[in-house]
Amino acid sequence: MIAVLQGIAVIILLQLAFALWNASRLPVLGGQQHIKEPAGTLNIRDKASITGAQRSKGAAGSADVQYRNKPAEVAGTQAPSLSVLIPARDEAANITACLTSVLACSTAGSQIEIIVLDDRSTDGTAELAAAAGGARTRVLAGAGLPEGWAGKCHACAQLAEASGGEWLLFLDADIRLQPQALAAALASAEKQGSGLITGFPRQLTGSWLERLVVPLMVFTIICHLPVPLVRRSRDPRFVAAHGGFMLIHRDSYQRCGGHSGIRDQLVDDMALARAVKLSGEPVTLADITGYTEMRMYHNAREVWKGYRKNIYAGLGRKPVLLLGVLLFYALLYVFPVIAALWAVITGDKVALLWAAAAIAGGAAVKRTADRAGRQPFWFCLLLPASIVSLIAIGAASWRGSVSGQGYEWKGRRYR
Repeated sequence: MIAVLQGIAVIILLQLAFALWNASRLPVLGGQQHIKEPAGTLNIRDKASITGAQRSKGAAGSADVQYRNKPAEVAGTQAPSLSVLIPARDEAANITACLTSVLACSTAGSQIEIIVLDDRSTDGTAELAAAAGGARTRVLAGAGLPEGWAGKCHACAQLAEASGGEWLLFLDADIRLQPQALAAALASAEKQGSGLITGFPRQLTGSWLERLVVPLMVFTIICHLPVPLVRRSRDPRFVAAHGGFMLIHRDSYQRCGGHSGIRDQLVDDMALARAVKLSGEPVTLADITGYTEMRMYHNAREVWKGYRKNIYAGLGRKPVLLLGVLLFYALLYVFPVIAALWAVITGDKVALLWAAAAIAGGAAVKRTADRAGRQPFWFCLLLPASIVSLIAIGAASWRGSVSGQGYEWKGRRYR
């Protein structure tokens, strides 16, 4: 067992070195230097759009929009026109705060249009969007879902068709923007010229399963995906994206086939990013945490259903790959904890020492990723429990596909 623990410790040490290098390579939206967290906070709250049941206590769990960092002003010349496109299905709890943050953005005279597509909501989303957006926002009624389409792909396709901007920014309704977010996005867009710019918003969490699982999105990127190759390589395997923030040039969108070309994909963000790469257009994965925040899920049930829908599909429905990833994570981050407990029981001090080294190394890797995602320091101590949760959801995701049961999301069933 000692030899196994020694091997794990070496692998984790190499993983830590890669994670530290990789996190330092992440470009910042707008071309600014990485923004350090100040001691104070800037709080922007829209209490009318957040119900009391949604609010969670705790440093990382507030459903109120809490901007912990005020990004630097983004200087630039005349920026291209921008269409902010928000697909919304049963987003009554989010749409007002989302639009409030978008409308508060400084755009330095750029031409901005804001369009919300109400995807046949049943909770009054359209009325709330119209009230919050006023004259500056168009609210469209979405068409029925055709056979062979995933719901979000169909909503985004309708938004793109209705828009007129040179650049299209697809935003999820649960995202909140800092006042300089659109200016930073336009600065990056003008510098890149075409293609796709995406990134992972800072994630707010409340329930324990949120804290365990949601930060693993950034963890997997920082630990395994060489960030420079997202931009430099044409290989579609080197890609990452987050559907909450997808900024794409209109010509690039049309050239890659847009959402029509990926109409049946459950993990639409990754599918679109791969399509952009395959069409020869540039893709940039940027640090947008200084400009965006979101709470993707509000309880354990939503976390389970959301990740259950995405994990197996995100790995190309390849059971061997899924098994390999889960076993690798279990060996590196769960086995040392089991070995440490066994060493305590048996009194094996050498094994305990190596197990402790592996556990500490794993926590350091997680902290590197959490720092990139602006998560609390203590989240790194949850890594073994996070991996156990991921394994459980991954197994459920596989079963949902091979059993034919499929997945349910926002009142629609997918297979």
